[in-house]
Amino acid sequence: MIARAPVRTPFQRVAPWVSTLVRLVLAGVFLAAGGLKAVDPQGSVAAVRAYEVLPAGLETLVGWGLPFVEIALGLLLAAGALTRLAGVASAVLIGVFVLAVVSAAVRGLSIDCGCFGGGGTVAAGQTDYGGEILRDSLLLVLALWLVWQPRSRLALEPGPDRRRDLEDHR
Repeated sequence: MIARAPVRTPFQRVAPWVSTLVRLVLAGVFLAAGGLKAVDPQGSVAAVRAYEVLPAGLETLVGWGLPFVEIALGLLLAAGALTRLAGVASAVLIGVFVLAVVSAAVRGLSIDCGCFGGGGTVAAGQTDYGGEILRDSLLLVLALWLVWQPRSRLALEPGPDRRRDLEDHR
């Protein structure tokens, strides 16, 4: 008897490609953001400090460490390794970013988010909190997609179909 492959719905056929695109978009964002901050760690510290939510010692630690966390997440996402875990970490990090920008807006701070380098205090009226919150909220949706649908194409991490293929060849 010949075993037939299970019938896949259109969603099941398209979802891994959507996840691949989502992975690569998030990877690009994290690699760009982390890279721009890593070349100017003092600017990154100043951007964190401008939010006025952390004690001085933590501002420095976060300002120096955040770029490398973003780069690590970007590399994991680009490679398609630990995709669900990278999606969870991305969602948490982006959620914190959204809350930080909302907090700055509510408290009337006049700062640049520092999302892609730079950051710090800006003149009144030069903020774009609405745009930053919208952008980060969309990125949060993408990260949550990966938590829900981590299987993707062009990934180091084998998806369920590839695992099944590997087991069949043992």
